[in-house]
Amino acid sequence: MNYKIAAITASITLTLFNQSLLATELVKQAANGIKLPTDYKNWRVISISHRTDNNSLRTILGNNIAVKAARSGNTNPWPQGSILGKVVWKQKTEEHWPTAIAPDKFVHAEFMIKDSIKYKSTGGWGYARWLGEDQKPYGADEDFALECMSCHTPVKDNDWVFTTPAVMP
Repeated sequence: MNYKIAAITASITLTLFNQSLLATELVKQAANGIKLPTDYKNWRVISISHRTDNNSLRTILGNNIAVKAARSGNTNPWPQGSILGKVVWKQKTEEHWPTAIAPDKFVHAEFMIKDSIKYKSTGGWGYARWLGEDQKPYGADEDFALECMSCHTPVKDNDWVFTTPAVMP
């Protein structure tokens, strides 16, 4: 009997896992060919930010290379293969704690991929963004990355990255 329960549980788990991967794989790639990382929702947090100009909350995630670099202070420059993800929500007042803010409507997920050779023309970073819950790729053509780069120009001396990794005691 326990084997049947284990088999059913494994089957359900695999089905849900495969559906999750399939949903991410069905998302169109960015105009510059970057695909939405299939496992980004399981990445670890590097930092958070709150933009007061547009009332949004951001969680900055990283793949294993980026997390290791952030924890060791090896971020200027970030190592090759680092991927930084920023997941953005509009903010709302926390219902039961009026002095706190909480995530509301999902806005977008965006990524920076460190590859100094492939993305030499954009400071060594590949940029991609997917808008809304339906994850629509941002940008009509690959030149959208120049828009990203121009926004990141103030932090050129910080390897084009705004994120300050949170210190983990």
